[in-house]
Amino acid sequence: MSRFLERLGNGPPIVADGGTGALISQAVPGLRCPEEANLRAPESVVAVHASYIAAGAEMIETNTFGANRRKLARVLLDGSFEQINSAAVRLAREAREVAGRDVFVAGSIGPLGELEVFDAAEHGPQYAAQAQVLEGRGVDLFMVETFFDLEELVVAVDAVRGVSSLPIVALLTFDDEAEVTGGVGAAAVANRLAALDVAAIGTNHGAGPTVALKALRGMRDAGLPLAALPNIGLASLAGGRVVYPHSTPDYFAEFAVQAVGLGARIVGGCCGTTPAQIEAVREAFDAGRVARTTIEVDEPELALAPPTTEQATGLERALRDGEWVVSIELDPPKGGSLDGLVGVARAIRASGHAGYVDVNDNPMARARMNALMTSATLQRETGIETIPHVTPRDTTVMGLEGVLLGAHAEGVRNILAVTGDPPHVGDYPGSRGVYEVDSIGLVQLLSALNRGEDYVGKGIDAPTSFFVGVAVNPSADDLELELERFRQKIDAGAHFAMTQALFGVEVLDRFVECLGGAWPIPVLVGVWPLRSHAMALRLHNEVPGISVPESVLSALHDAGPDAPAVGLELARRLVDETRERAAGIYVIPPFKQPLAALDLFA
Repeated sequence: MSRFLERLGNGPPIVADGGTGALISQAVPGLRCPEEANLRAPESVVAVHASYIAAGAEMIETNTFGANRRKLARVLLDGSFEQINSAAVRLAREAREVAGRDVFVAGSIGPLGELEVFDAAEHGPQYAAQAQVLEGRGVDLFMVETFFDLEELVVAVDAVRGVSSLPIVALLTFDDEAEVTGGVGAAAVANRLAALDVAAIGTNHGAGPTVALKALRGMRDAGLPLAALPNIGLASLAGGRVVYPHSTPDYFAEFAVQAVGLGARIVGGCCGTTPAQIEAVREAFDAGRVARTTIEVDEPELALAPPTTEQATGLERALRDGEWVVSIELDPPKGGSLDGLVGVARAIRASGHAGYVDVNDNPMARARMNALMTSATLQRETGIETIPHVTPRDTTVMGLEGVLLGAHAEGVRNILAVTGDPPHVGDYPGSRGVYEVDSIGLVQLLSALNRGEDYVGKGIDAPTSFFVGVAVNPSADDLELELERFRQKIDAGAHFAMTQALFGVEVLDRFVECLGGAWPIPVLVGVWPLRSHAMALRLHNEVPGISVPESVLSALHDAGPDAPAVGLELARRLVDETRERAAGIYVIPPFKQPLAALDLFA
């Protein structure tokens, strides 16, 4: 039996260290990642380790949490993979020698991070490679930690076990409900991890001691030693700096005592936890301290009204029943008033020519009023049904979920998921966009909400009932890529589609033929009545994804001053030819003249 396993099973709980990476980052400015300090500022790494040992830590972790090849590659350090990991172990062992205390050196292994799709065959070897270097340099055990996804942790543990027989402590990060990604609760997590060859399981990082205790309570029946190394509390940003709460050492010691009462055999901290907190934990254990108060909060559940039975949207019913659908595209205002657009929407509805308006989301990457908020107001004030465009360009997944749920509460149900114009073409040339997901990921997010889950699989109060649309471009230059992405959008849960602006049915027919002869979901064709040869030239030559046929260009050129009338006639002809090919149309009006779209029906 290893020396660590003997100690784990006997004597008082093991006191671990705290937020090593955070302290190193504070001590050494300009690091691309905390692990770079192993090469650039080794004396600072030794000093941080030594400070935790002096505070009473019996186990310290190597400064290698993010030292896998994938993470190092993001900061152009993948070429130093072996040197960074090797130096980390050497520095931890050096701190142990300087302190003159026989502490355990744990090799820290964190998740690969930001994986759209986790592939065990592809990513497992990365954990194994890091473990081999760490063991080869002399760690006593592995801390496989801060995983949000249970399946990724299982793969990581299996990969490490495949190359090493050293003890493994497996740690996940839980949310306030003591769940991990996918809505898996602490008890289910513990049962899964108990089937692996690990020495201890538990939780680290997260929102603080209270959440850690809640997770331990759910894990304590698994029959394995537990470990708890939470953040000091919730972090915040102030002036570009990460700020942690002023948690007193005594409060953290109280957490440690209560964690031991729930079965913890390893207690330490993560981000924001300094040697002061670790010293308080050591003193509490040495003194045989018992719990003095209750810090685990048991908050009552909010009473929620039962979800009502959702009716299909007007658009959904119309498409289902084969009714011809007409929508008119609107741009939200650049200012803070919707009075003008409300008047436009009322006029469109009163005309009887269009039953819907679709609302752009910061078109041309220029800031306008939010499309979802605009749509909610238009529906409330005018009664017309909206189809807001939503792009993942401008906000995170969490932000998208927030505004979508708010819009759902306001009665917005139809959504068109679009990629959005690149930020650099608009008023913010330095912006790169957020794009945590693409338009396919946005459809997956909306489908998850409709199942009653958020993007990572955790339950929400009640399922939504979004009717999800997607963009498709039959005139795309790379037709194979467009077809593949369209199929992926359908597989993700799309209910209907809206094409890029088209100026002839030939590309539509070609696309349908490539699809096998029929649209798999209802489609609205984009119709843009062109008013001049110059506008047609610009669209064809300067706007990605739009192709204006030579016949249309020639007709507008030959028309001269009569080009607006010719453009309308060409658009009407396209509408007539589309009626047997699609479920409806949406009309793109002339710039700043939204009501001119109604001229198409005059």
